Amino acid sequence: MTAIARNNLDIYDENANAWWDESVRWLRTLNNMVPARMRYFDQHVPDWSGLRVLDVGCGGGFMSEELSQQGATVVGIDPAADAIAAAREHAGASNLEIDYRTGVAERLPFETDQFDCVICVDVLEHVEDLEASLDEITRVLKPGGVFLFDTINRNLLASFIVVTVAERLLRILPVGTHDPQKFIRPRELRAALDNRCFQEAEMVGLGPVGLNRRFDFVFNQLPLTLVQYMGCARLTRA
Repeated sequence: MTAIARNNLDIYDENANAWWDESVRWLRTLNNMVPARMRYFDQHVPDWSGLRVLDVGCGGGFMSEELSQQGATVVGIDPAADAIAAAREHAGASNLEIDYRTGVAERLPFETDQFDCVICVDVLEHVEDLEASLDEITRVLKPGGVFLFDTINRNLLASFIVVTVAERLLRILPVGTHDPQKFIRPRELRAALDNRCFQEAEMVGLGPVGLNRRFDFVFNQLPLTLVQYMGCARLTRA
């Protein structure tokens, strides 16, 4: 029996042509998470107008387009070249000026102190080197800048729900999307951010709260961070 390859990032390029046409359920699920994320992010950034925002791991552009529509100047970066191509095409068709680039979180191709906000959703649990990625996010943020994120907790419950249920049973996600060993406990991420001169990070739960007419999950903030969680941290270094 062939072992399942975990943390399979090829799915983002393989499905790039379907990113925006709503034909692929797991991509619809990613898009369905945007409103819940924005409701939380808006609490910490009430006005996006004129802010320079970096969307790390932007994929085909779901979050980047929402941020652009809210008035931010958006740069999106992702290692999936085909997904970036799809993002550029859709932004052009939507008359949105978004600077999309191919690259990885561990080596961001930007000067220091460039962004008012860095957003990193559905990404930290996939990066090759979490410490290097956080170093780079810290480097490109301006002093006082905001880091907004979500990721997955590392525990048996989260592994069961995300891998066993979502990937294997419900097939909401492609099998092999996640590697549970790369999930991140909130206290670990909070400590890593504290070490990089961020104010104590706030973290709240994120998860499904119902179904829409297509029987896809819709999402909202939750009181518990046991499975998936999102958060905000502000950089305090001078």
